Amino acid sequence: MTDLLVKIHGLGFGINYGQIANNLPLPSQVAVLINSLNVSRIKLYDADPNVLVAFSESNVEFVIGLGNEYLENMTNPSKAQTWVQQHVQPYFSQTKITCITVGNEVFNSNDTQLMLNLLPAMQTVHDALVNLGLDQEVTVTTAHSFNILSNSYPPSSGAFREDLAQYIQPLLDFHAQINSPFLINAYPFFTYKDNPDVVPLNYVLFQPNQGTVDPNTNLHYDNMLYAQIDAVYAAIKQMGHDDIQVRISETGWPSNGDPEEVGATPQNAELYNSNLLKRIEQKQGTPAKPSVPIDIYVFALFNEDLKPGPASERNYGLYYPNGTPVYNIGLKGYLPQMPMAAKSNVSIHRMEL
Repeated sequence: MTDLLVKIHGLGFGINYGQIANNLPLPSQVAVLINSLNVSRIKLYDADPNVLVAFSESNVEFVIGLGNEYLENMTNPSKAQTWVQQHVQPYFSQTKITCITVGNEVFNSNDTQLMLNLLPAMQTVHDALVNLGLDQEVTVTTAHSFNILSNSYPPSSGAFREDLAQYIQPLLDFHAQINSPFLINAYPFFTYKDNPDVVPLNYVLFQPNQGTVDPNTNLHYDNMLYAQIDAVYAAIKQMGHDDIQVRISETGWPSNGDPEEVGATPQNAELYNSNLLKRIEQKQGTPAKPSVPIDIYVFALFNEDLKPGPASERNYGLYYPNGTPVYNIGLKGYLPQMPMAAKSNVSIHRMEL
């Protein structure tokens, strides 16, 4: 697996760089780490200027994010234009910004107004990119929880929740119109954790197993993530589209968790991510889309000590904040020893997420 290091550059592999923590290295240090890993794609949850500057001239492609709290403002054309002028344009010539995610898991919020604002915000941000001549280089999308599906098994019967159809149908039309990807946060860990007696561990960890066959298509699945991706494709097709690519904006496995979080171990995390990396390196497609290589952002670069929720939420990192690998997945990086970022700066930054 050590040769993975030289092979992942340019493939459908990226890493989520979250910053809900008070002990993370400086962005300039992280830039050295990412460069030493040969990783060419990073996804942020904001548009942190410190990060974008640190990665100037780095050839790393960035997905930047607009948090849910920005959606209402982004429905206003002048505010959207100002945001793009302030957060994209100044960095664009030296840092490769390729995508803006407008909101994250909005349909999980149960906030009707937020859901109503999502598509107008995406459209308005896209219009701002068009006005500034950036729309050919920077696309617009949003990331969804896998929970937007009402059914995911068998994969060919994948369907979106009926209560969300009114929002998702026009959203899909917009994706097709501007040719932007549909992003899903997919975590087989959650399914295993909730049903460890039913779901085979090897099936979720990409280990050798009997797998399952979709009775409608006779396609064989040897892992849950591919089944989840194809379920999303089926749901999109049910809404009349076969012209939209599905990408995984988050997936991963925690190396630690609360006692009731079955399977949250470093051994399982290493197997999940290293096996996934091998499949990305092989440019595998899913059974329903064999010619479309999987496109995935692993969550996450670092353990984030201020994330709320169960212990697993603070243990998805490939690295500890000091640059030590949490486990070995074949990526060997170098984090230079430099002063850590001031906690006060990080707290301010957190509020912007």
